[in-house]
Amino acid sequence: MKLLVTGGAGFIGSAVVRQAVGQGHEVVNLDALTYAACLDNVASVADSPLYSFEQVDIRDAVAVEACIARHAPDAIMHLAAESHVDRSIDGPGVFVETNVMGTYNMLQSARALWERQGKPEGFRFHHISTDEVFGSLPNDPSVQFTEDTPYDPRSPYSASKASSDHLVRAWHETYGLPIVLTNCSNNYGPYHFPEKLIPVIILNALAGKPLPIYGDGSNIRDWLYVEDHADALLTVLAKGQVGRSYNIGGENERTNLELVQTLCSILDKLSPRADAKAYADQITFVTDRPGHDARYAIDPTRIRTELGWRPSVTVEQGLEKTVQWYLDNETWWRALQNRAGVGQRLGTKA
Repeated sequence: MKLLVTGGAGFIGSAVVRQAVGQGHEVVNLDALTYAACLDNVASVADSPLYSFEQVDIRDAVAVEACIARHAPDAIMHLAAESHVDRSIDGPGVFVETNVMGTYNMLQSARALWERQGKPEGFRFHHISTDEVFGSLPNDPSVQFTEDTPYDPRSPYSASKASSDHLVRAWHETYGLPIVLTNCSNNYGPYHFPEKLIPVIILNALAGKPLPIYGDGSNIRDWLYVEDHADALLTVLAKGQVGRSYNIGGENERTNLELVQTLCSILDKLSPRADAKAYADQITFVTDRPGHDARYAIDPTRIRTELGWRPSVTVEQGLEKTVQWYLDNETWWRALQNRAGVGQRLGTKA
């Protein structure tokens, strides 16, 4: 199968590209190479005859149309998006432009290709979204996000992703475009851009800096290892029902404080401080993010029962693999630390 993956030089997109090429798919990586992208993320497959790269901004409708027409993929996996909540608070406009209008451009070009080819039944437009579109949950283990949970986005980022989800569904209902849609929980793992919580904690710990935790650290997230997520996405692409959405979770709920404490314990074991003190001594509580959702939790029943998929690692296993990856790949993350906004507290303008 020939896949066109948008955002394939980003964190999740690059994991999809690497796995798809490994499975024998021909992959076109379409990426604008904005601040969070890095072609080193796909260096392991860059020389494969199955891989090609197109530097295209999804906000550029003409360039998107030309690229999709030229490559004529069998399926499009749309991951390209602005994704950092803190950045969306400071500058929401680019989130609307990229996540909403960019998705519109992708849908129109995909629809044009599909119609031009005679509406092949095997074509798929797979839109990759987030559980943040569902809003915030109470701290009650019996309550989780299902595919039928009403949308209730609470940040510019999640609102823009909710908008894009609605567009994708509308293009299916109105024009018949064969789509599948997935909403995932928080990802972590190798190649995670160093502005998100887990890499911030790892790199600050190694540098002897404070480990910032928003509020009192009680916010709960369901953590999904990025390699598991990529496997789930390719499973949905291959086996998912047209017009259907699938929630993808790691089945690993932790408070932010518990998560950071686990990271500190792993670092104590894998890279002890020179003074023999615990990394947890560096934990610092900082002013909370505006509109910070209390809890996200995925009910994975649909993808488990319909498609037979479930995550392969626990959060403890995945975090240890992640910490070891950052210890082994200092050249990668040091090259990204000078990019705009990295290492700064963002999202305070509200």
